Amino acid sequence: MKRLLRTIILLVIRLLVAPGARKAAQSPNKTLETPRILLVRPDHLGDLIMTTPVFHALKQQAPNTHISVMVGPWSSEVIERHPDIDRVLTCPFPGFQRAAQKALAPYILLFKTAKQLQREHFDVGINLRSDFWWGAALLYLACIPRRVGYALEPGTPFLTHALPFPSPQHATISNLYLASAALQSIGYPPLDKPYTPEYYPLHFIPTPAEQQWASARLFNEGIDVDSPLVVIHPGSGAAVKLWRTAGWATCADALAKSLTMSTPVRIMLTGSKNERPMLEEIARNMQSSAVLVTDATIGQLAALQAKALLVLSVDSGPLHLAV
Repeated sequence: MKRLLRTIILLVIRLLVAPGARKAAQSPNKTLETPRILLVRPDHLGDLIMTTPVFHALKQQAPNTHISVMVGPWSSEVIERHPDIDRVLTCPFPGFQRAAQKALAPYILLFKTAKQLQREHFDVGINLRSDFWWGAALLYLACIPRRVGYALEPGTPFLTHALPFPSPQHATISNLYLASAALQSIGYPPLDKPYTPEYYPLHFIPTPAEQQWASARLFNEGIDVDSPLVVIHPGSGAAVKLWRTAGWATCADALAKSLTMSTPVRIMLTGSKNERPMLEEIARNMQSSAVLVTDATIGQLAALQAKALLVLSVDSGPLHLAV
């Protein structure tokens, strides 16, 4: 039933709602003095961190570009501090709130958000998540002339520049291909290659206040600045990624015993407030002692990780943050 409803609404959008967007698709590419670019990325912490190289790449290739990024409120902290972003917009994207929604809610939000974006007069929009048809439809409804994304149904008809979807590759690389195509659509040269995480590094820098917080926290926990620190972040937003708490305890003890240093290795377990029972269970199973931190912001966590000799985690945003 949901699939049928989606098919009907998307057909209505294509045929009746946005004739301006269809007409704009026929306009020729030309170099713009101050192009306004909108990037849409609905994901959580880790995926947003892997998107950060795109912002600098766009600004470096087209310095006059005005870059706006629309993200979920759950990940806005990742990009609000990025020096190459001019404006951050938030949207409670459907399917990413990790909560049930009514059947029509995604479509009501789609039309409402598109109406708001129409007033911004963006020149090009990039749907950064390949399988996010909602984002492609949003760019179409907002009547953005150039709409870039990967050719995956049912979002393909809403794009003016639909790139063939590549075989599985690093998220940063697939994002860079989209950014390069967007630049070419407004008359700028493509991005320099190679499209690798080494050439286009991730970006997240703790503020001086966050670094001071981390130093003070270590001091208060009795961890000397010269003490080798191992940070373990066992939690994840998806339960399927979690590992056994007993396994983490065994791993932490093995590290504490095997790392030969001039001073004893200190183990720190990090997580959210909701994950504290899991951290306490790990600590109880450990023979060595552990410091638990469950009150750090994303920036404060990054500052702690920067002081660590080693960071261990499952596939999660904090692990990408450590990178």
